[in-house]
Amino acid sequence: MKSRTLLVTGGNRGIGKAIIEGLASSSEDVVLMGCRDLQEGQKTAADIGKNVQAERLNLANRDSLLNDLKDLMVRHPKIDVLVNNAGVLFEGDVLGCSVEDIEASFAVNTLGPIFLLKALLPGMVERDYGRIVNVSSGWGSFDEGLSGPFSYSVTKAALNAMTLSVANGLTGNVKVNSMCPGWVRTRMGGMLATRSSEQGADTAIWLANLPVDGPTGGVFRDRKLVEW
Repeated sequence: MKSRTLLVTGGNRGIGKAIIEGLASSSEDVVLMGCRDLQEGQKTAADIGKNVQAERLNLANRDSLLNDLKDLMVRHPKIDVLVNNAGVLFEGDVLGCSVEDIEASFAVNTLGPIFLLKALLPGMVERDYGRIVNVSSGWGSFDEGLSGPFSYSVTKAALNAMTLSVANGLTGNVKVNSMCPGWVRTRMGGMLATRSSEQGADTAIWLANLPVDGPTGGVFRDRKLVEW
C-alpha cells in the first residue's frame, strides 16, 4: 500500500521510542511522535530520522489533549495507525492510592486512548484501513489476577476491555488489538527488568503492520494471543 501516517503516543523514550524506531527504520511512512514536552520530543525525533515528527499530545489533561489533537489533525488529516503507548504507574492498593493518582491513571491509561480512537477511527473506517494498538500489561489481566498496583491494573484492564468492545463493532480492514510488552528496562520498569525496549516493542510493531487477514480484538504477548 501507499505510505502511511502513524501516531505513537508517549514516543520520546522507552518502549514508545523503540516502537517508533522500529516503524521508521525501513519505511517511507511518516511516524508522528506524540509527547508531552514538544522540545524534548523534537530532539529525539531528529535523532531517529527524517520521517519522524514530534507532536505535542498531553494525555493527562482532557482539554489540552483535545486541543492538541485538533491541531494535529489539521496538519495530518489522514492517520492510518494509532499506537496508544503513553502510560503512567502509581504504586499502592486502593487505600494507598490517592484520588489524584487514580484520576491521572484513568486520564492517561484509558480515557486518553479512547479520545484518540474516537477522533481517528472514523477516518480509518472511511478509508477501510486502520491499525490501532493499545499497549497494555499483564497487570491488567483478569487471567493473571490483576496483580499490579490498583490504579494501573484497573486502567489497563479497562483498556483491554475497550479493545475488544471496539473491535466487535467493526468490520472491514480496521484492526484493534492490545499487547503486553513484558517487564522492560525503562524508567517505569526499572533496570532490573528482564527485557530490552526493543524486545518490548516487537509485538506492537507487528500489530501495527498486520495484513488484511490479521487478527483483531485480542491481547498479544510475543506475537501470541493470550488470555486476559
